[in-house]
Amino acid sequence: MGDIMNESRQKALNLLKTSKGQIDGIIKMLEEDRYCVDISKQILSILALLKKANLNILDQHIKNCVKDAILGGKGDEKIDEIINILDKYVK
Repeated sequence: MGDIMNESRQKALNLLKTSKGQIDGIIKMLEEDRYCVDISKQILSILALLKKANLNILDQHIKNCVKDAILGGKGDEKIDEIINILDKYVK
């Protein structure tokens, strides 16, 4: 169980660190008055990284917390949490 959690969290951490570096780059692009379309493309790239990071976090949560809650007969609340997150995710 620990390996799955650590692997997913590490992937999310790496994606977030990459995103942070790219955000710094976009700030610099804006300060240098770079072409708007190039800036927009970079922002879209970061959004994709953030979505992947979020999926890694949810993957870890479902495979650990939700699975344990279901096995313990207390899965409804955890499933509702996931549904609420997915509802926000698809909007």
